[in-house]
Amino acid sequence: MKLALVLGTSTGGTARHVRMLAGGCAARGLRVEVFGPAQTDREFGFGDAAGEPAAGRVGFTAVEIADRPRVAGDLRAITRLRRLLQAWRPDVAHAHGLRAGALTAIAVAFIRPTVHDPKPALIVTVHNAPPAGGTAGAIYRILELIVVRNAETVLCVSADLEGRMRAAGARRVGRAVVSAPVASSAPDVSAETRTAVRAEFGAAPGQAIVLAAGRLAAQKGFGLLLDAAARWRSLRPEPLLVIAGEGPLAGELEARAASLGLPVRFAGTRSDVPALLAAADVFVLPSVWEGQPLILQEALRAGVPIVATRVGGNLDVGGQDAAILVPPGDAQAVADAVRAVLGDPALAARLRRAAAARARDLPDEDAAVGAALAEYRRAARSSSAPVE
Repeated sequence: MKLALVLGTSTGGTARHVRMLAGGCAARGLRVEVFGPAQTDREFGFGDAAGEPAAGRVGFTAVEIADRPRVAGDLRAITRLRRLLQAWRPDVAHAHGLRAGALTAIAVAFIRPTVHDPKPALIVTVHNAPPAGGTAGAIYRILELIVVRNAETVLCVSADLEGRMRAAGARRVGRAVVSAPVASSAPDVSAETRTAVRAEFGAAPGQAIVLAAGRLAAQKGFGLLLDAAARWRSLRPEPLLVIAGEGPLAGELEARAASLGLPVRFAGTRSDVPALLAAADVFVLPSVWEGQPLILQEALRAGVPIVATRVGGNLDVGGQDAAILVPPGDAQAVADAVRAVLGDPALAARLRRAAAARARDLPDEDAAVGAALAEYRRAARSSSAPVE
């Protein structure tokens, strides 16, 4: 079977998920080609995803799909995708995100089928909800309609997105199985490493570390987290807030933390997230919106107490007991939850046990790839595409 994976500009979980699918499907003998921005390939190395030489190949072809609507650029991307897919003739085209999904749907619509080469079956995974209201919201509703009217299957990373896609009229809706890399998130960090992490950030003896990680963008709610930190300042010793990640709001967040006089360390991009999680006394995910966050899976596997907003797929991933879930946009609720964890060792221990138990039920990469393969085979049969 020949598989085309399409994604737009991505700096985080979506690209990691697509890379995992590419490598897993190639290892199972599929011919896999990834179409997306050249910068995404430079950051995630899709051509290296196949691993063993005996595995199937993973190719990457640059198609510049931007992170927001640009008429001229989108038309160029559609034209290039159509030509590439027409020439390569994959059995299945699996696009990730509403923008990539809509552009791929239009490209596939212009492919001329033949007796021996039907159009690729189109699958789209929706990773995030579209913006609410305004021009951006209206544009994304159009993209959503293009996807639901053309995709053989729409996969969603959370239950609320599934409901949205069904309401929009998608012919088939399913749950996308998403897995954080187990090997990189296993709680096997030594005490010496934890001590070294604390020393790196200048944590005093007995000082709690509150950790957050993610792209420094509006979606992640780090401004709200700084407001919450200002509300837990009376704790003694005052907790040290560590924020790992980079993004467009880095300068703004650093300036705000300085203006509030908060003890915050901005750690930038890190390759040792398991060590950070192991050193943390509580992990906070203050997002305005989430799909199925990989960092939350990593926090569960690390067994760290979790405070997260009740949005998107956070409840799906964390369950009812493995995290304290608070309303989005409520800095006081975040502060109160952090205070509760740091002030009650019994509560912290219960959350650690619940996180470890929940982590045992999380899907691994084999499950994620297996679920995707089953959907590819079903879609290929449905479209009468030849299957090897």
